[in-house]
Amino acid sequence: MAIEDTARRRFGLRARPHGREMVDQETADLRRDHGAEGRTCIGDAPDRERVQLFGILRTVTLQPRGGVPSLQAELADGTGSITLVWLGRRSIRGISAGRSVSVTGRAGLQDGVRVMFNPRYELRP
Repeated sequence: MAIEDTARRRFGLRARPHGREMVDQETADLRRDHGAEGRTCIGDAPDRERVQLFGILRTVTLQPRGGVPSLQAELADGTGSITLVWLGRRSIRGISAGRSVSVTGRAGLQDGVRVMFNPRYELRP
């Protein structure tokens, strides 16, 4: 421990966040980047109403639903997350984990999970 403290002072190194601190920092960054004034947050999105949401895709997977291929992605903005489902699609060019997107559609609840089926999307820089 003393060697690490000496190295930090000598070389101006800061301790890297880990565990819960890293998750909290990621959430704060997402809220700052995607929680702009006038935008609907995922955590506040009403059910069965048309909303536009912004966030980062955390995961993208191919998951069949009822024998039909479907592409699923988890969108997060720091206030919550929602599963985006594109039915009949195996892939969508540009939709990948870590990508910032804007989606428009109707949010709902299915088996206790927030979902949006076949949303319109816009890839963000």
